Amino acid sequence: LDSMVPEEGFDDVAEEEAHQSGPSYTRCQVRPSIPKSLRGMVGKAIADFGMINEGDRLLVGLSGGKDSLTVLHILLALKRSAPVNFEVAAATVDPQTPEFNPHPLVPYLKALGVEYHMLSKPIIDMAKTHMDPKRPSLCAFCSRMKRGLLYSCMREKGYNVLVLGQHLDDFAESFFMSAIHNGLLRTMKANYWVQQEDVRVCRPLLYVREKEMALFAKENQLPVIADNCPACFAAPKERHKTKVLLSSLEFDYPALFSTLLRTMKPLYALETADRADGVLA
Repeated sequence: LDSMVPEEGFDDVAEEEAHQSGPSYTRCQVRPSIPKSLRGMVGKAIADFGMINEGDRLLVGLSGGKDSLTVLHILLALKRSAPVNFEVAAATVDPQTPEFNPHPLVPYLKALGVEYHMLSKPIIDMAKTHMDPKRPSLCAFCSRMKRGLLYSCMREKGYNVLVLGQHLDDFAESFFMSAIHNGLLRTMKANYWVQQEDVRVCRPLLYVREKEMALFAKENQLPVIADNCPACFAAPKERHKTKVLLSSLEFDYPALFSTLLRTMKPLYALETADRADGVLA
């Protein structure tokens, strides 16, 4: 998508409107300049997998972390100059726990001029009575609940594409964790239809390393909300262990992640959510 190059600069009227009410945000927080390398990698993923088409109504799953905020800003930039017309909105799932407060996102999304949905549900409390005792994974239960709330919002409001912020590091970590713990070759998919085939899910950060989002968020002072999942306090995170393992391997094999990207392609290129193929959605 070479023509998906965002316009540089900042409209003074838009900036003034962004500051009329609520917290004050800097120019780079409201319309940051997207690095060409970052924009290029996202544009390539969108083009390679047909993630955005004419008339699509995108809903970004916004946790408030660096990754989801980054993909939101890139999509807003692409929207201003893309050869196809598409809409961008965002939604956050609030699990109603004291450790996580997403409400500072409300004035921020208003400043960005983005339609925003706060989906609130006492997920942790619900897990105590609804979680399968044979498979007592709070992370899995929470993930299913959040995804269900996002899908319901999409169907109610007329969105057809859910945009998630997982990046190349996430794909590689899921690949390794599945191989080590489950004996299966599986990872997330780049662009696929859910089983009902009325909603599509895409991950435009597929080619991007996590450090790129960390740098982008830091340089532009994005209002990142810390990831404080109460389910992860009791024991070390398996994903963190895998992240450390991959980091040590990358030290000896600098091309590790580009090699893994090629290795995983038959898995992340699948376009359906059929779990019978052993692939994570």
